[in-house]
Amino acid sequence: MCIENLSCGTEKSAVLTRVKDVSALPMLVKHGMERSVMLQSDVPLHVSRKHYLSLWNNDDQEGDMWTSGCPTADTVLDVSKITLLCSLESSFRKTWKSLPLLVKIIHKSRLRYYGKFGLRIDYPYQAYFEVADQSGTMSLVLWNELCPEFYQRLNVGTVLYLQNYTLKQSYSNRSRPQMDHYRIKSFNSVEICLNPRNPVSVITVVSPKSVLPQWGLPEVSYQFVTRSELDKLANNAACDIIGLVTFVGRVERVKSKGNKVSGPEKFWTYRWVHAVDGTTDQPFILELFSSSQPEIFSRICPMSYLVCTQMRVCHVEGSSPYFTSSCETQTFITGYHKGQPYVSDPKVKSFIQWTKTLKDNFILQKTAVGGHYCYPRAPKIFTQSTADTSGHVPLVAVADLKRELETLQYREHKKLAIQGQITAVRYMNSLKSAQTSRGPEGEEAPDASADTCEQAVPHTHNDPTTAEQMSSAGLTSPSTKEMSARKRRMRNAEHSSSSRGSVPAKRRAEHENTEEGRQQEGDSESEAAQDVEHGLQPQNRESDVLYWESSGWLKQRKEVSEHLCRGGLYQDSITRRFTFDEKNALLQWSNLQAVQWTPEQTADSTPPIVFPGYYQITILGINKQIAVDAAYFPVACSNEPRAVGLPRDPHGNTMLSCLSSGFLCPLSDSVDQSDATLPEPEEILETAGELEDTHVVCILDLCHLGGDKVEVLINKVYRVTEVSLD
Repeated sequence: MCIENLSCGTEKSAVLTRVKDVSALPMLVKHGMERSVMLQSDVPLHVSRKHYLSLWNNDDQEGDMWTSGCPTADTVLDVSKITLLCSLESSFRKTWKSLPLLVKIIHKSRLRYYGKFGLRIDYPYQAYFEVADQSGTMSLVLWNELCPEFYQRLNVGTVLYLQNYTLKQSYSNRSRPQMDHYRIKSFNSVEICLNPRNPVSVITVVSPKSVLPQWGLPEVSYQFVTRSELDKLANNAACDIIGLVTFVGRVERVKSKGNKVSGPEKFWTYRWVHAVDGTTDQPFILELFSSSQPEIFSRICPMSYLVCTQMRVCHVEGSSPYFTSSCETQTFITGYHKGQPYVSDPKVKSFIQWTKTLKDNFILQKTAVGGHYCYPRAPKIFTQSTADTSGHVPLVAVADLKRELETLQYREHKKLAIQGQITAVRYMNSLKSAQTSRGPEGEEAPDASADTCEQAVPHTHNDPTTAEQMSSAGLTSPSTKEMSARKRRMRNAEHSSSSRGSVPAKRRAEHENTEEGRQQEGDSESEAAQDVEHGLQPQNRESDVLYWESSGWLKQRKEVSEHLCRGGLYQDSITRRFTFDEKNALLQWSNLQAVQWTPEQTADSTPPIVFPGYYQITILGINKQIAVDAAYFPVACSNEPRAVGLPRDPHGNTMLSCLSSGFLCPLSDSVDQSDATLPEPEEILETAGELEDTHVVCILDLCHLGGDKVEVLINKVYRVTEVSLD
């Protein structure tokens, strides 16, 4: 079947829910092709390709041809004529006869796809391994057709008997694992190549039962570190970690840094993970990239035991140190630890003993899944250098930001900086939906208090239909028992708004709670006029959404040529609490769209969200021709995953200080305890006057969530005095 046109919808298929076995569906073919080998094989039908690419990255294997193989049978090997790795380096570039090698794999890299347009290679894949014998270590490269056959069978600790291999000079510009702890020599000038032809390499995977001690193969060694040791480690040091997962972020994509060749863009997939090991209250912060283990990467969830090897330490000014993956990182979760060489490591055994003292209910209260997460925090000073752009957030014009938004791919994450002025701030108490994100863009703003972007935001107070939709989508407010005291006060203030006209919510609350307020009731009209002049005003009498705008914004928005309103906060932006009952639904929600459909994908629905509200910030570019809306979602509790590693310098809870720091001050350990001290949204908005005519640099996090949903969040706002441009 050739699909000429395809449209995607959010509704669940009534047909697919009844399908239990996809392979049992009838196949429509031309007469005479019923027994075609192509149709029976898991290969593309067009363009003479023999393999599929992974849907979302180039590092994962895809298709039935990537077999893990049968258990290795016991084989009798002639080890009397083997050669050692130390002799290969001296034999290179000389006439020599390749004698068999007997080696053990001590490191394994992720797959590398090097295909491009016009390259006539059926399987353009490559994988590096580090192998060792009693004389030292050397790199081994698996090429092309051998990758689908052997990649998943060759694991750390596997013993290989190799024949008909070739040698070539090592590629110097690739990363290598750190192996100093083995205390054996590394031969880095040449590497072993296993080819599917010219000559055909012979690879024998030796059964673990057949490995003899007299062969002298080194044991696989690890460098496990605890969280309490992390701060003392040098930057870029390679380590192994084990921990109990407490937070798993959503899977996102980023363009490959080495994507300079012509052809399709190449992406890496990654996610952020927190894991604890009991040595300190702080978790490991892990930036995990896909390591060609899709079945593990997609199943990482809270309450599982996670092992990551060859992680690299990253020290960043102003944030806690974290780990990031290397090309040789391997990850393992509960269900995949059996038989791995690290199970006998002393620190692994110590971790297992610690987990036996834990209670599941206590740990579950600290778990979370998905939502927006970005680490490390932006530095205190924004720097931009024309000489060295590495490691800096690119500063772009607002006009270029529009192009970035339009070209953003599914779940692609970008971090950009723009200059301008903040001209309006609104406090929103409802999330954007897929329908509301399709609001008009680029229209000339009317004279009324609500511009085109405000029209794209649902007002559930005055639109019963929208309110019903939000309720059915699980976006309703929590019950009275679950609602915090701060939320109850806000709701009470909003309830009284219908009879109080345009007087700000905070002032109305004061009128209700003090005798002085009742005495001042007759002057409410003049006070309301003063508040309107100050800029803090309800959006309308029904919805009572608080907002502030600069004195010149009413005139400026008539002159802007375009107002980018696509950004906002969505269901996918909010972290959810993990529960075992909702495990499958949460995994499906936090992962990318599935590569293959299975009946389980339609079985569970995503649990509802308890939403705290957010600020919608309007930024006018320095040319005053284009404005953009971005959401600001401050950290309000130290239990949030975003609070981990966050600098907590105290500030005055003004609008600008909150935008600069990213959190409300002070953070406490419990949402309930923080109600008495955290500022009300209207209190923060009353300080927004300091934004008037203030030039700022805003760091924005962009992420395409699928469909028409584009997440635009403010990461940090810099004052002019905090900017250094070379």
